[in-house]
Amino acid sequence: MELRHLRYFIMVAEERHFTRAAARLNMQQPPLSQQIRALETELGFDLFKRHPKGVDLTAGGLVFLDEARVILARVEHGSLKAARAAQGIEGTLVVAFTSSAAAHPLIPRIIRAYRERFPGVELSINEGSAREVTEDAIEKRIDIGILRAPVSTHQSLTFHRLLNEEMLLALPTGHPLLNEAAIPLAALKDERFILVRRPGAPGMYANLIKACQNAGFEPKIAFEVERMLTNVSLVAAGEGISVVPASMRDVHRESVVYCRIKDARPKLLAPITLVRRTFNPSAPLQNFIGLARELGGVYRKG
Repeated sequence: MELRHLRYFIMVAEERHFTRAAARLNMQQPPLSQQIRALETELGFDLFKRHPKGVDLTAGGLVFLDEARVILARVEHGSLKAARAAQGIEGTLVVAFTSSAAAHPLIPRIIRAYRERFPGVELSINEGSAREVTEDAIEKRIDIGILRAPVSTHQSLTFHRLLNEEMLLALPTGHPLLNEAAIPLAALKDERFILVRRPGAPGMYANLIKACQNAGFEPKIAFEVERMLTNVSLVAAGEGISVVPASMRDVHRESVVYCRIKDARPKLLAPITLVRRTFNPSAPLQNFIGLARELGGVYRKG
């Protein structure tokens, strides 16, 4: 039994006449009659009572008509949903980001634009450390993560860098170095640094250590924390200084001052990076990546 047999049957049932049904189906009457006969043979009972003026449904035909309509409606609905899913218009997408990445204005723009452009996609949002977000991507608990720098080189992952932003020095209010608009890195040799633990931001951590060494000193690390927002909170408490992405410069503005750093080699930058499993055919995911890259390009151009 094929779907076309059901369509033929429904048309004959509606017209109560083979010739009129054949005309609506743009086919000849004899082949239509043959198809209905074949369907009746397969079912094992007559669907119609034939008479000179046309046909009437049998008791079995009446029941089968209702079921045939339900079957065709389900197939059409399923085909539409499948087509929309294939285009990424419907489906699900699980996104996770770090608090530091989420602080960048690009990220809420991407989330808002995605919801507006693909309202049929069920979007779930989680938050975690860079290590947690990366592990969730590896273990297929999320579709895509948004973090600063990659924290893993796992073979199942692919990374997309959206942008780089300048890193700023975060100092507590009243700090003696605040007299300068841009502070030389070498001036920080006696300061207590508050940094994100190496597993959480290995690239940025290593670059800062290297830049300090190139400036002639080994940084004094007072605390290593899990998240960058904790850095700023500890700076606000007067426990030391930190280096954070420029997009975080509005955090604790009442007790933290943000300054540019000069003479840093290598230059201190904070990326925004997407992480995903390489082999994930999700159409909603591909649409998200495309939109993120599009808006990232617009942001970089200012």
